[in-house]
Amino acid sequence: MKRKRLTREQSKDQTRQRLLDAAQVIFMKKGFVGASVEDIAEAAGYTRGAFYSNFRSKPELFLELLRRDHEAMQADLHGIFVDGATREEMETSVLQYYSRLPFRNECFLLWAEAKLLAARDARFRVRFNAFMHEKREELTAYIAEFSARVGTPLALPAATLAMGFIGLVDGVQFLYTTDPQHVTAEVAESVLAGFFARVVFGREPGAA
Repeated sequence: MKRKRLTREQSKDQTRQRLLDAAQVIFMKKGFVGASVEDIAEAAGYTRGAFYSNFRSKPELFLELLRRDHEAMQADLHGIFVDGATREEMETSVLQYYSRLPFRNECFLLWAEAKLLAARDARFRVRFNAFMHEKREELTAYIAEFSARVGTPLALPAATLAMGFIGLVDGVQFLYTTDPQHVTAEVAESVLAGFFARVVFGREPGAA
């Protein structure tokens, strides 16, 4: 069977995705600083020129990689707000989503390195902080929508909770990743589930 010829736009998108996939592997192995444009292009099966035809710089690709991971998580979060879901169903979905986030660690090292890079590189910091501000605003909107849909008043402003959630999940994920012997999956889940039950739902963990 003859293969369907890709359009120019499809071909460009395929090249970008392959470069992003290769960069994720290379960054996880060598780190952002240790990885070169040539490393990424070679791993993807392209030339240095192909890299710069799609990305202006390595930091730009890095941010795109983080955005891709963020959008995948947002798609899962958006799935909680399905039409017709009961309060109990939505609460269960939220607890499952957040209590399992620490185990989605395929890109954990990338996020950790991005924060270190932002602390050291002023130019990268500006772009990374703009992205993180956008991420917090999206989460703030989800929290406000959840409160309105289930009829549960928030104990704190949605923006405050969004910042607290991000910090808590990041911290638990770091502990789970670096010290899994003591911070087990069960411990991580109980901490996050307990926090969300008390702060967001206003009830004891496990209570109906």
